[in-house]
Parts: sequence; C-alpha cells; structure tokens
Amino acid sequence: MYFKKIFVILLISFIFNSCSNNPGVKNNLERRMNNIATNYVKLVLKIGKIDPGYIDAYFGPKNLEVPDTEVIRNDPHTIKLFNAETDNLLNGLDSLSNYKADKLESLRYRFLYKQLLAVKAKLFMISGGRFSFDEESKNLYDAVSPNFKKEHFQAIINKLDKILPGHGNINKRLENFKKKFIIPKDKIDTVFMTAINECRKITLQHIALPGDEHFKVEFVDHKPWSGYNWYKGNSFSVIQVNTDLPIYIDRAIGLAAHEGYPGHHVYNILMEKNLVKQRGWIEFSVYPLFSPQSLIAEGTADFGITLLFPGNSRTIFAKDVLFPLAGLDSSKAEQYYKVLALTKQLNYASNIAAKNYLDGKWNKLQTINWLEKYNLMTDERANQRLRFIEKYRSYIINYNVGFDLIKNYIYLKAGTAQQPEERWKIFEYLLSTPQTPSGLRNYKN
Repeated sequence: MYFKKIFVILLISFIFNSCSNNPGVKNNLERRMNNIATNYVKLVLKIGKIDPGYIDAYFGPKNLEVPDTEVIRNDPHTIKLFNAETDNLLNGLDSLSNYKADKLESLRYRFLYKQLLAVKAKLFMISGGRFSFDEESKNLYDAVSPNFKKEHFQAIINKLDKILPGHGNINKRLENFKKKFIIPKDKIDTVFMTAINECRKITLQHIALPGDEHFKVEFVDHKPWSGYNWYKGNSFSVIQVNTDLPIYIDRAIGLAAHEGYPGHHVYNILMEKNLVKQRGWIEFSVYPLFSPQSLIAEGTADFGITLLFPGNSRTIFAKDVLFPLAGLDSSKAEQYYKVLALTKQLNYASNIAAKNYLDGKWNKLQTINWLEKYNLMTDERANQRLRFIEKYRSYIINYNVGFDLIKNYIYLKAGTAQQPEERWKIFEYLLSTPQTPSGLRNYKN
C-alpha cells in the first residue's frame, strides 16, 4: 500500500509538470489570469465610484470604466455585490495556484492576491465596519507599525536638546531655529524647480525613462498633505505642492524626490512601461490608494532621496545651490541638516498618535499634545497632521514603515555604501516589478 501511494504521488507530480510545461496549458492559465486581472480593474473602478478618494491613478482602457449611473452609492446591496465579486476573484486565484511559472509571474500572483484582500478590507470599512489600527494597516497595507514607547522618543529629543541653540522649551527653540530656513513664497517656484531638475538629472544617470516623460507643477492650498503626485498615464504627472504652511528648504529636495524623481513619477512610469505596455498586465493600470501598493510606492519614494544624495551630498547641494536661491544663510546648513536627521527619527511618534486616536484611546486634544511633545510639531502642523490622520487613517504608516522596509531590503542585497550602482539597480527592480510588503519583509538571501 505504501509503494502504491508513492506511485500515485509521483504520477500526479509528473502530470502536473507535464501540464505546466505544455504551451497550451500555459496559454490557458495566462488567459484566465488576465481575465481575473481585468475584472479586478473593473471592480476597483466601481469602488472608486462610491469612495472618490479610493483611486489614486487610472490610465487603462476607457471601456473598463463604469458610468456613475451603474453604481448606486450608500446602498448596502452594492457593497454586498462588490464583496461577492471580490470573493469570486479570490477563488479564481486559488484555482490558478499553478499559474506561477516563473519568478515574475509568482510576484504578479501574490501582488494581485494581496490587493484583493485589501479590497475586501476596504469594502468592510466602507460599509461601516472598523478594525483596530494595527488590523487595518495589516489588512490594507500588508504591514504593522512598531509600537515605540515614549521613552524612545524622549531619548532622541534629549540628543536634539544638546545641539539646538538656546535654552528652555525645546518646541519653541526648534520653531525659532527652523524659521531661519523657510523658503520665501516668491522664491518657492524657483527653488523647487531647481531641486526637481537636479533630482531628475541624477535619476536619469541611473534609470532609463521614456523620452517623452514629463510633469507639471502646481502650487495649491487647503490640503491635508504637503505634496501629491497625480499620475495621468503616458509618462505624465501633475505634481502639487501645498503652500498652506511654511515650506522649509529641505522640503524642496524632499518633495522633488518623493513626488517626482525617483519617486512616484518614476514608479508609475516604470509600472506602466514594464508591466502594462510590455506585458499587458492590466491590473497595474489602476492604483487603489488604500492597498499594499501604497506602502511600496511611499517607501521607495522616501528611500530614493538617499540614493540621489548619498552621504553629505544633500547638504552640500542645498548649501551651494538652494540656500542662495532662497536667500538663506548657508553658513548654518550643516547644523540645520543635523537637526533634521534627529527630528526625522521622531516620525514614528505620528504612528503612535494615529493608533491611539483611531483606536479611541485618545481624544483630539491628547493627540495634538502628543504630536507637539514627541513629534515636536507646532500647533499648526499638529492640527494638519491630525486632519491627515482623520482622512487617511492608517495610511500614515506607509511612509516610515515603507522607508524602513525598502532600506532593509536594498541594504540586505547591497549592504555597503561602496555599492551605489547595485543599489540603484535593485531600486529600479522594485519600481518595475510587482512587489508586496510581506514578500520583501520575508525575503532571504
């Protein structure tokens, strides 16, 4: 009996491998996978009709878009239908587990599966359901933020206290110090365009982009974010910069790199070029904001700055080029960027604030107080951050958790600072292939 079982197992394995290597079977699997992908796009676009902030970008075929009249908002039956569609697509993927013929197809399969799980979670939230903060981020973004204690942030603040000029209240001292580095409003355009052109020049030295790629910059106000990239397809983006609050000199490079090169603009171009146009994988023509794709997009956008300006080169460029353009005192540049390096380490304090606020443990005042005390924010910026949290909820983890995930993956594969070209190659690979947070987190050499 034992040998009979072994024979049956070997026979099934032989048949499976024979089918997998059969072009006809492969083509059938590809057709079924493409059909699921097309229906995924249609589903996401329909959800975008009942949640206007859901779609970050769509540059696929017009015939997949659904007229407004075909989607009934605020109707539980609509959500029920969308849930059933999601389940059908997930079941379809389950039946295609042998689709994964090569590494890239395996990545595609996992990406689409994770995206659909996030669709399921988003539908639950649209219908009035609520997760805890960690459950929400896990379901939507395939990641959970670390839970630092206040002592962690206080230790960083103590270091900052030693290098900031003056004595007394550290928030006031930090605010007074940073005031010297605000870009005058009449010079924001010049400084930002200089920064984005430099970021573009460096990026093009490492990543080949279509010759017709281009962007437009708009300065806006009354937004809960500091910058946004609206990708329109065909290698074109609209980059918006929010001027509600003062823009500090470091944000010129920060926003230029994050929203432009090698950030969101480049990410979307490479996805469109390599996956949509070259491979015909239509699911990458739509970008649902509340999905694991956002953690990859935000993480690569933030990490890209370290590739553009390794070591002290960011400070040098700012001091030699941007400070004079903004009419700022460049003699304080080194001190300014040392202060920034420490304040950046406080970023996770915003995640803690969002978690406690959204989980109902803190009220607005307690959340603002935390942001002011451990994120060292002014009252204006703390209120802006709270508005962001209220609108985008656990999305806030995508920046710092995403940055650390991308950094750890790239450093694992190209660990030394003497491997800049290798790091750029890995970075471009991440921008050009289907990736999931858990896939990168669990990667082993």
